[in-house]
This record gives sequence, structure tokens and C-alpha cells, in this order.
Amino acid sequence: MLGMIDAAHRLSRWLVWLGGALILGSAFLVTLEVVLRKLFNTSLAGADEISGYAFGVATSLGLAFALFERAHIRVDALFLILPRPLRMFLNFFGLALLIGFAVIVTWMAWGLVADTLQHGSRSITPMRTPLAIPQIPWLAGWMFFVACGALLFVGMLFSTLTGNMAEAERRIGVKTLDEQIKDETA
Repeated sequence: MLGMIDAAHRLSRWLVWLGGALILGSAFLVTLEVVLRKLFNTSLAGADEISGYAFGVATSLGLAFALFERAHIRVDALFLILPRPLRMFLNFFGLALLIGFAVIVTWMAWGLVADTLQHGSRSITPMRTPLAIPQIPWLAGWMFFVACGALLFVGMLFSTLTGNMAEAERRIGVKTLDEQIKDETA
């Protein structure tokens, strides 16, 4: 189980790099658009639309990596003074809520993409982009996030039940100050 979690983590790292490349590409495109408008009074037309799609896809591709890196925001002011069993319960409860929210978003996104494909929907811009083109990778990012969340939840539940609470805490617990400092210096 831990091997599958590690493989999913590695794949999430590749996907976050892909998302970062999409963001950089859209930044260059928007920069080119601004320069062309300023210097030559012309436009590429659609740079804003493409960058919006890139941002949506990049965001969904980064969700699983943030999960594995324990980078999703938590309110943990009193968390570390709680007894370990209560902390673990709260870790699992928080992860379950996060996955539950992601399942709802993914379900709704699935319906949106199905509707787009059924009706052949296009953007209402001059580009008339078939909306399935950005929506399918966006949905894939959400689906991967849900799959990784479920895999992590089951794997860490198994670790906890077999007595390896330290492993579960390392993977789904709040980062300690030392871990955060190490991340900053790495």
C-alpha cells in the first residue's frame, strides 16, 4: 500500500510540474499579448481565455501534490497540545472532509463535462473553443486528487490499525515546525 502511495506522490509531482509549465506558458502568452498591443497596436486574441483555462487545469493538477506535501491550509493553533489519539482522529476526520468535498466537486465537474460533450458546447468568445478541451484535463486533475485522497486515507488507516501510527502521522498529520523549516531550506 505504501508503494502505491509513493508512486501516486511521484506522479503528482510530475503533474504539478506540468501545471507549473501551463502557468508559465500562459504568463509568456499574456506578456506577449501586452507587448504586441503596446508596440504594434495588435492582439493575439484569446490570451486571456487560454490563460484562464491553463490556470484551472494547473490548479486541479496541483491538488494531489499539495495533499501529499500536507500543504492544504489547516487551523492548527491548539492541535499539537492535544493527545496523540485525538490528533489522529482529527487528521482522519479532516482528510475525510477534504476528500468528501473533492468528491462533490468531481461529481459536479463530471456532470459539467458530460453536458459539454453531449451538447458540443463552445466558449462564447471569438475563439469558439470547444469547452471539452480544457474541461477534460481539469476533471482528470480532480479525479486524480480524489483517488490519491482515498488511497492515502485507506493506506494510513491500515498503518494506524497495524500499529504504525508514526507513519500515518508523518503522512497525514500537521507538519511540525522542524518539517516546515526543513522544507524552507531545501
